[in-house]
Amino acid sequence: MSELRNARDRLVLALDVPSLDEARRLVEELGAEVGVFKVGLQLFTVAGPAAVRLVHDAGARCFLDLKLHDIPATVGHAVHAAKDLGVDYLTVHAANGPACLGAAAKAAEGGATTLLAVTVLTSMDTGELAAIGMESDSEAAVRRLGKVAVHAGIPGLVCSPWECAPLRRDLGEDICLMVPGVRPAGAAAGDQRRIATPHQAISYGASLLVVGRPIRNAADPVAAARAIVREIDEAL
Repeated sequence: MSELRNARDRLVLALDVPSLDEARRLVEELGAEVGVFKVGLQLFTVAGPAAVRLVHDAGARCFLDLKLHDIPATVGHAVHAAKDLGVDYLTVHAANGPACLGAAAKAAEGGATTLLAVTVLTSMDTGELAAIGMESDSEAAVRRLGKVAVHAGIPGLVCSPWECAPLRRDLGEDICLMVPGVRPAGAAAGDQRRIATPHQAISYGASLLVVGRPIRNAADPVAAARAIVREIDEAL
C-alpha cells in the first residue's frame, strides 16, 4: 500500500466525468488538494489508458477502479496490464471467488499496485442483497467476502464506512480499506445508502476516502476538498 503520510494522502477524488478534458480540468484544479485521483468505468471507457497517463503526468497517484469480474485468466491478464500502467490501486470483485482472486494476487506480484477487492457496493442495502439471493445483511456479506479476498492474497478491500470496524476486528490493522459512500454533513446522499461523514469514516477505521460529487459539484471545489482534508486530520 502506498504510504499514507498525512490527511491529504487519504483523500481520493473520483474523476467520474464524461471527457478527458473535464478530467484534466479537475486534476489541474485539485492536484494540490487531494492525494489520489480515481479513474473509473465512465472515464476509462471514454479515454482508456490516457486517463491514467493524465493523472501520472500531473505527478499524482492513480486509483484504477474497474471492478474486474471475469474468469481467472482474464482477470490475471488485466491485472498485469494495470500493473504495467503503474496504477497505485486497482479493484477486483471479491465475488470472483478464491481461484480468481488468487490469480489476481499472483499477477500483481512484483509491482507497486495494491489490489482492492470490492465487497458490497455502497448503493446496496439489505433489500438489494435479498433481490440477488444474498439473505444476510450487508455487514455479514461484507465480512464474509472480505475474508475470502484476504485469504486469497488480496491486501485491501472496498467497503462502506459502516463495515470498517468489523473488518478491522476480523482482519487486523494492516488491511487497506478504501471507502466510498463518504458525504460531508448536509450533503445529498444521492444513490448511496451506507454512508458516513469523513470524520466518522476515518474514526471507524477507513484508510482512504473516495469522494466525488460533494467536491466536483461544489461551488468552490478547492474549498470543499480542503474542508474534507481538515475533517480527516481531526479524526486522525
